Amino acid sequence: MSTSKPDLSDIYHDDWVARYLPASWGSYARLARLDRPVGTWLTLLPCIAALIQAAGGMPDGWRLVIFSLGALLMRSAGSTVNDIWDRDFDKHVERTRFRPLTSGQVSLKQAIAFLFAQFALSALLLFFINPFSRWLALALVPLVIIYPLCKRFTYWPQAVLGAAFNWGMLMAWSDTTNTLPLGAILMWLGALTWQIGYDTLYAYTDIRDDERLGLRSTARRFGNQGIYWLSGFYVMSVLLWIIAGTLLHMAWAYYLAIALVAAHLFWQLKVFDLERPEKSHYLFKANIHTGLLLIIASILGTF
Repeated sequence: MSTSKPDLSDIYHDDWVARYLPASWGSYARLARLDRPVGTWLTLLPCIAALIQAAGGMPDGWRLVIFSLGALLMRSAGSTVNDIWDRDFDKHVERTRFRPLTSGQVSLKQAIAFLFAQFALSALLLFFINPFSRWLALALVPLVIIYPLCKRFTYWPQAVLGAAFNWGMLMAWSDTTNTLPLGAILMWLGALTWQIGYDTLYAYTDIRDDERLGLRSTARRFGNQGIYWLSGFYVMSVLLWIIAGTLLHMAWAYYLAIALVAAHLFWQLKVFDLERPEKSHYLFKANIHTGLLLIIASILGTF
């Protein structure tokens, strides 16, 4: 059996970016995390679930396109902001040491110019949503900008990230119905606590490097008690989604799908291992399935 230490780097040098894009383009693709789309999916899937619930069925196709582009662009912009703020830390973290900005493939000036371009493209989408949703979109920008700084002064940056990542759920309701019912807010809060859970799994990958650099995270806050905290946040998510489903008058099949969500989250807790950081990264990515189950629950609940 091999005892070699797993490489935790999140840059794969033989992927489609390296094979098919010019080197100068590839650096920006990696800065925008186009090579690692899991974050975009984790942003988009709960948003699609909210669009379905708000529409009482399948959402308008054009609205689905706009929100999909919004998830892609804002997640990419958030990744660029993150790398700009963390450029001096990333070189000392095993997972992030090869990222374009910290490794010198992209300069700080180029990264800032790229960020402005990302925000400009995102701003174009404002013309296709209603005024209520535009204000919500503008309220998201400070969260995107300050999130990377939170790890310097609080152990709860994952809560800020959870609010930002799932902001599209609120906008889905505001743009579809021009309202924000309590059920929609509870669905968003459930997604926020879910993200605290799964992003804590991700944070355990970096916990040794974070301790050495003096950076904070929920993983550092929970320490060896992580399984109990994760269980609490996952239970909270399921309960919030059940209550929200009742307030939104979801059909009975919705609750069967939420039971599958609960089973999937329980499986994550069973597999979680503090001594296997590479397993934490795998479990983080497995939450794409949680998002897909939320969409299934929303479809079943609106029949």
